Amino acid sequence: MFLSIITVIVYGIAALLVLTYSISQFFLFVNYLKKSDPKPLATFEHLPFVTIQLPIFNEKYVVERLLDNISKITYPNLQIQVLDDSTDESLEISQKLVSALQQKGLDIELIHRTDRSNFKAGALKNGLKTAKGEFIAIFDADFLPEPDWLIKTIHYFTNPEVGVVQTRWKHINRNYGILTKVLGMALDHHFTIEQVGRNQSHHFINFNGTAGIWRKTCILDAGNWQGDTLTEDLDLSYRAQMKDWEFVYLEDLATPSELPVVMSAIRSQQFRWNKGGAENFRKYGFEVIKSKTIGLITKIQAFAHLLNSSVFVWVFLMSILSVPLVVIPATKFDAFLIFGTGLKYTVLILFFVFYATFRKVQSKKLKDFPRFLFQFLIFFPVILGLTFHNSMAVLEGYFGIKSDFIRTPKFNILKPTDSWKNNQYLGKKLTFSLLIEIFLVFYFSFGIYLGFKNQLYSYLPFHFLLVLGYFIVVIKSFDE
Repeated sequence: MFLSIITVIVYGIAALLVLTYSISQFFLFVNYLKKSDPKPLATFEHLPFVTIQLPIFNEKYVVERLLDNISKITYPNLQIQVLDDSTDESLEISQKLVSALQQKGLDIELIHRTDRSNFKAGALKNGLKTAKGEFIAIFDADFLPEPDWLIKTIHYFTNPEVGVVQTRWKHINRNYGILTKVLGMALDHHFTIEQVGRNQSHHFINFNGTAGIWRKTCILDAGNWQGDTLTEDLDLSYRAQMKDWEFVYLEDLATPSELPVVMSAIRSQQFRWNKGGAENFRKYGFEVIKSKTIGLITKIQAFAHLLNSSVFVWVFLMSILSVPLVVIPATKFDAFLIFGTGLKYTVLILFFVFYATFRKVQSKKLKDFPRFLFQFLIFFPVILGLTFHNSMAVLEGYFGIKSDFIRTPKFNILKPTDSWKNNQYLGKKLTFSLLIEIFLVFYFSFGIYLGFKNQLYSYLPFHFLLVLGYFIVVIKSFDE
């Protein structure tokens, strides 16, 4: 009886927290509807000097594409730093390409570190020592900015309070397969509803690590790049905004990039982002709350922003506890279980919000609604199937367990006919996380069996989505 009570209470609390998260997403959507496009205060009479930093680590498949693209940027006062910490043949490729571009007259240099301390943050900080620019633009190896990207962003810095200009990501291989559709949908939501919703109301947002430009004095004033979390971009963003620097987000300026196409790449990316978010909550969550200079609503939004990745823990708790709830008599616990039934409202809110994102990024035509419906019906179970993996990342972040910065491998996969087979950066197939996920397929299948046996059908849709999600994750993990 005692275990039954604990199970129901924990499930109810987790479900309430998930519902609270979805409601917060709805309020961001409301803010998004109030959107007004930011405009520069003025234009520079003389364009300031800009340094482009390109942090690279073992990117043999995309480094040539990257440097070819960056060399075409049209801006008069420009320095390019190739921050290549590679330990494989990527370094030799970079060296040859940089040498060729130097002979063409470009102000470009290659900076190579052998210790790779503090990973990407360390590379950016090291490059900053010799950066000539007043402003620092950063692009990861899979990004392909348009030639006029700097011209379109630099004039926002005529406002001396602006420390960062961040642009939206768009995805050149969105339709490659199921995984790119799912990840593209998740990122579209972040780069429309979340970023605009927060920025519109002057709440804290985050620089996304790439496709943005910093004022160099802002970086230094905020304490420079630090490598004690896996999301150095979120870390520096919060330090800068707590020192009253303004961030500008440009939704209508999209920077092309490549999405990961294999499950191992998505796992490494999701792990880093979610663990880094938890690490930053541990580092700044209560500092934000205690601040005497941040407004109350902004405090609440910032606290929730830093806490975002914990939604995976709450959903995973709900998932695990939903199976024993099938056999627990509900009559005495209706007050707690009502929170569990709120899951359907969470799905409805997210469905509505994600459709708004689809209309903004992909298509406003009603005839394309079935395409959205198909994407969402794949997206939702796959996200559920990643909750164990992401929960472990979040818990490591909260408990201060340190791990290396594992980069997301890029494969130069653009067209459906492109292949990633035999790519040297593919991850290991059989991991501890994957073994648990295989077990969870059977666990939630057992939940479906119990539901039919006990004629309790209210959990069947949830369990079916969980089985489907974990099954897709498992199958895609072996398909490498």
